[in-house]
Amino acid sequence: MADELKGHLEDDLEAGSGRGRGEYSRDDEQGSGPFDIFRTKSAPVDRLRRWRQAALVLNASRRFRYTLDLKKEEERKQLIAKIRMHAQVIRAAVLFQAAGLGKKVQVTSKVPSSPTRIGDFGISAEEMVAISRNHDLSLLQRIGGVKGTAEKLKSNPEKGLSNDETDLVSRKKAFGSNTYPRKKGRSFWRFVWEACRDTTLIILMVAAAASLALGIKTEGIKEGWYDGGSIALAVLIVIVFTAISDYKQSLQFQNLNEEKQNIQMEVIRGGQRIKVSIFEMVVGDVVPLKIGDQVPADGLVITGHSLAIDESSMTGESKIAHKDPTRVPFLMSGCKVADGYGTMLVTSVGINTEWGLLMASISEDNGEETPLQVRLNGVATFIGIVGLSVAIVVLLVLLIRYFKGQTKDPDGRAEFTAGKTSVGDAINGFVKMFTVAVTIVVVAVPEGLPLAVTLTLAYSMRKMMADKALVRRLSACETMGSATTICSDKTGTLTLNQVFLISFVCFCFYFGWQTPDVVEAHGSNSYIFLIFVQMTVVEAHACGKKIDAPDNKSLFPPRVISLLIEGIAQNTTGSVFVPEGGGALEVSGSPTEKAILQWGVNLGMDFSAARSDSVIIRTFPFNSEKKRGGLALKLSDSEVHVHWKGAAEILLESCSSYIDANDCEIQMDEDKLSHFKKAIDHMAARSLRCVAITYRLFEVEKVPTSDEELENWQLPEGDLILLAIVGIKDPCRPEVRDAVQLCTNAGVKVRMVTGDNLQTAIAIALECGILGSNKDVSEPNIIEGKDFRNLTETQRLEMADKISVMGRSSPNDKLLLVQALRKRGHVVAVTGDGTNDAPALHEADIGLAMGIQGTEVAKESSYIIILDDNFASVVKVVRWGRSVYANIQKFIQFQLTVNVAALTINVVAAISSGNVPLNAVQLLWVNLIMDTLGALALATEAPTDHLMHMKPVGRREPLITNIMWRNLLIQALYQVTVLLVLNFRGRSILNLDHETNDRAFKLKNTLIFNAFVLCQIFNEFNARKPDEMNVWKGLTKNHLFMGIIALEVVLQVIIIFFLQKFASTVRLSLELWLVSIGIGFVSWPLAILGKLIPVPDKHFLEYFKKKSDQQRTPSGG
Repeated sequence: MADELKGHLEDDLEAGSGRGRGEYSRDDEQGSGPFDIFRTKSAPVDRLRRWRQAALVLNASRRFRYTLDLKKEEERKQLIAKIRMHAQVIRAAVLFQAAGLGKKVQVTSKVPSSPTRIGDFGISAEEMVAISRNHDLSLLQRIGGVKGTAEKLKSNPEKGLSNDETDLVSRKKAFGSNTYPRKKGRSFWRFVWEACRDTTLIILMVAAAASLALGIKTEGIKEGWYDGGSIALAVLIVIVFTAISDYKQSLQFQNLNEEKQNIQMEVIRGGQRIKVSIFEMVVGDVVPLKIGDQVPADGLVITGHSLAIDESSMTGESKIAHKDPTRVPFLMSGCKVADGYGTMLVTSVGINTEWGLLMASISEDNGEETPLQVRLNGVATFIGIVGLSVAIVVLLVLLIRYFKGQTKDPDGRAEFTAGKTSVGDAINGFVKMFTVAVTIVVVAVPEGLPLAVTLTLAYSMRKMMADKALVRRLSACETMGSATTICSDKTGTLTLNQVFLISFVCFCFYFGWQTPDVVEAHGSNSYIFLIFVQMTVVEAHACGKKIDAPDNKSLFPPRVISLLIEGIAQNTTGSVFVPEGGGALEVSGSPTEKAILQWGVNLGMDFSAARSDSVIIRTFPFNSEKKRGGLALKLSDSEVHVHWKGAAEILLESCSSYIDANDCEIQMDEDKLSHFKKAIDHMAARSLRCVAITYRLFEVEKVPTSDEELENWQLPEGDLILLAIVGIKDPCRPEVRDAVQLCTNAGVKVRMVTGDNLQTAIAIALECGILGSNKDVSEPNIIEGKDFRNLTETQRLEMADKISVMGRSSPNDKLLLVQALRKRGHVVAVTGDGTNDAPALHEADIGLAMGIQGTEVAKESSYIIILDDNFASVVKVVRWGRSVYANIQKFIQFQLTVNVAALTINVVAAISSGNVPLNAVQLLWVNLIMDTLGALALATEAPTDHLMHMKPVGRREPLITNIMWRNLLIQALYQVTVLLVLNFRGRSILNLDHETNDRAFKLKNTLIFNAFVLCQIFNEFNARKPDEMNVWKGLTKNHLFMGIIALEVVLQVIIIFFLQKFASTVRLSLELWLVSIGIGFVSWPLAILGKLIPVPDKHFLEYFKKKSDQQRTPSGG
């Protein structure tokens, strides 16, 4: 297992090197454009740099805020390397000096001559740091080794600390807390400063200053400040709104980052195992360690059984280090347990550890880009180039017309006459036209479009926490919406993980409540008993008579009960806590361990006494490849017992005998072997997990004597004696069947990949709907891991799509299945909880680790953590992923409609008359509605059931669908037509002939502005449901949307009624308000009628592509 983990870690050491560029190119290199990055996971740095350079960006600090800072990432790697080398260099220098003098190497740390000791502890924090940082074994031995250190720290190596709050506080005061200083998040003023760095806003501020100076000079301060001042104020409002939105967004990410770092781990306090936050651990704590755990602080090994630690996170080397209490007891914070199990004594915490120093230096989150974010940068760049071109055309047309004297004022007089117009007026006219052109660029370049992704992701991530999903990587959230298949574990994900022992088979008893076919299956000499949730037997029979007390151990043959208790107590990573003042026993461990330990307790097991009766000399931790775990024990009479526990049908093959009711060892013949196999099959068919408990004697003289030989000793796996087969019930979660059906309706295939017996897997798959009926119980729907593993790669590719259930699979089988599915074009989500699941989680498009049963190694290899280990929560993640994509599409449709309409209106008006109906301030207000407020309103829509009745969105499908093109073109065409008619014929249509020219001009332009804004507000409702008739469905549940719409309406009323000078508007009469509202309202029935127009499934761009391909074919030969 350590070797497997090592291989995975080697793959993960350098940024994505393990998966190789070959794999990356399979997903991504098909797109030749810089923005065609369909998978940012492990993307090469040159690809990431390429799209950044290709993007048209007005404000780089804001646009790239949530993308990976490539420069800082490189600096971070260099800093990590320096910190990793620090301790190694010190130790190497001392070793080199000692070797040069020809002396025996013995490193002794410098300990403070007068250490500062706080409290009544026998050792100071400085002394502990000196020992642990330099791994000073000689100094450790001088203070009494691990035991002496525990005494000085007033800690019990077996029972740990007392859970007394006063003691814990005093330890934090004396030795520090297990936290490290973190860099403060950006302040609000930092976001204001970044918003000010927008290139176009800076240009507008310069133009505003010029306009202000010219206006005051020509018209005086009382009237002359309006033009320049209003632009400056509009820019300021845009900056403030942008900063507030960005600041709130950053706070959400900050909270989520803190949640990700808050690891929960077990500690032993008062002899009891309890879960605490890693930040709450103190010096002196005793921490149980098992495979996949993260070492929470610097410490010493108290007990270790085949304990192997991966120290690559600190040393940079992927070498696995074996630890024991005497020779190599030092553990470094942040490292991972690669193999074995044991307990550790915490000696240094927080900033006193090298890991703490490392984390304090790199605690700032540098962000990451998501595929959708990259694609939207491409969209924004294309739109921006078009907008920039339009702005240049508008500016040139306006300037040519102005200086040729073709631009007229409202009274029909030329605004510029050569030789007569003053230089100041000419410059002022130029500044106004230049300002309009720059404002067109502000509106045209959708700077907020890529940022809308992070906005909706931040919102979704916060809401997903409530749905029991913690997103570790932004990209996973959106990728989950494209998932086409989910490879799920069985235990704890599809099932409750609340197992209880329900049946037990041995050759000693028959406990009742069985059907005749079960008795026949087990044979007349085999016996079975049932234990239900409360671990009580309903009815029991032995030797042909009824047994009234089946939990009475005196009814078992003495040898069997003794061996069972011995094996149950020692061959476990769980524990049984007995409260000192009496009360119910507390059993801890994995659900399977807890069920078996509870059964042992019911049979009279004294956990502590049973563990003290023998000494563990060698362990073989449970291995998901071999499906078993074992150990060798040395008893007080020097006898050596080897115990194995694991998959029943696999261990049964290694058994050569069993113990009968007379305590006699009987050889296992074919008949008895067949009976046991039938018993296992029958239990598995009832969805029971079958676990065999076996043992054998081993010759004392053959046990290795040296530590080195003992480390390499392989426990004997043959000639085992069968003690029992237990059937453990792990019920299917009640909500899973509906969740699986929801996935099926959504076009997402659910596959079960489990290490359990294939028959057990089939029973659960039928129960939760992965297999529809017994007709589906045949190959290739079901397969065993070894059979899939033995296929050729071509055969695996053909088979992968058809597999629904894979039983008795190893982690490598899961990895092979994921690779095959991805090569078939699937977007694969994988659930996992064990250390060996890390490669499959890493390989998958979306890795989902289990929050309760998952190891830290599995969680770090995943992109999403399912906090309640429930498959229904996985389905909720799919809903949220689809919601992210749908919300972005809503925002794109809305924003492009505004872009097309605003640009067309101003371009046509500028070319035809030399004037633009929408001035700079008005355009900035439209930009605020379209950008910041529009994103908040549309990018935060909650997911609906409608999303789960659609097929997964392909990662290479166009962002703007045919439906979106239809909707936006209809709305934009309507707005452009109506508003241009008003621009050219508004005076006569509105009957304004009786008004003065200046008044009529302002009324007409104010109506155009008001109608245009109201069109956008009404169209925001349409954008909520691009493909549904009822755009108001669920409206009242979205309070944010309602609030933003209300704010936009109120601000528009204020602009029209009270800020005429500011926005160059005049007050409108009730009739003109009704006209404006009527123009906006028409967009609703128009949208409904538009949705009756059918659109082809094939994207219209594909027709152009096909045509261009056909044109290239002849020349290409």
